Amino acid sequence: MSTSLSGGEQQMLAIGRALMTNPRLLILDEATEGLAPVVRQEIRTAISRLKKEADMAILMIDNSLMELATVADRGVILEKGRSVWSGDFDALTAEITDQYLGGNG
Repeated sequence: MSTSLSGGEQQMLAIGRALMTNPRLLILDEATEGLAPVVRQEIRTAISRLKKEADMAILMIDNSLMELATVADRGVILEKGRSVWSGDFDALTAEITDQYLGGNG
């Protein structure tokens, strides 16, 4: 029963269930929120592997820009529902991070 699983195990089960449908687009909304750092890393590692091996697009929504940058090709920063920056993470400067995220990338 999934209620006896830890938060990280529940999240991985949810991702696994979504993958069983062979989606063309996998949307992960705050997939690691509230999880222990080691579990967050395990999920990011699994997502990186999916990115390399699966024929699908992956859309990740997260508050941790630095964690997203480890697995994502491109990013978008939204402010009040509108895009204020988008591009490759290589192009994300400290000034942009400070301006829109208060330095909390």
